[in-house]
This record gives sequence, C-alpha cells and structure tokens, in this order.
Amino acid sequence: MTPAEILQILQTEAPDVTWTVDGDGYKYEVNAVGEAFEGLNAVKRQQFVYKLLNPYIADGRIHAVTIRAETPAEHNA
Repeated sequence: MTPAEILQILQTEAPDVTWTVDGDGYKYEVNAVGEAFEGLNAVKRQQFVYKLLNPYIADGRIHAVTIRAETPAEHNA
C-alpha cells in the first residue's frame, strides 16, 4: 500500500481527524490530530487508529505503523 492509499482509508473512516501518512511501502508513520482524541489516554488513541487499519495489517498490506495521535490543543502547544 502507498501512503496515499492509507491516507484515503483514514480520511474516509474518520473525516473529523486531520491525518498525515508517510512511509516506504513497509513501515508507515501516521500522524493524527483531532478532537476525537480528547480524554483518551495514549493506549486508547493507538487503539482508535489501529481499529481503522487492522484489516490491512491482518492481510499483510501494512506491515508496521508508528502512530502519533494528538488533540488540536496538544498539537498547537
């Protein structure tokens, strides 16, 4: 999968979050900023993103993901 394909999936599944995706076809970095992460601890934020990507991880199209998920206030600090 390309970063653009992953970005499209994330934007479709969670359009209220601002997403960026970078990667080389094997390992990807996903950055997410949105109110959806308000009140969630780091583990819950990771789970939010993994829930969207798990079908692609399970079938091998995504191999490794590093996730950074923040609220807008955290991002702007």
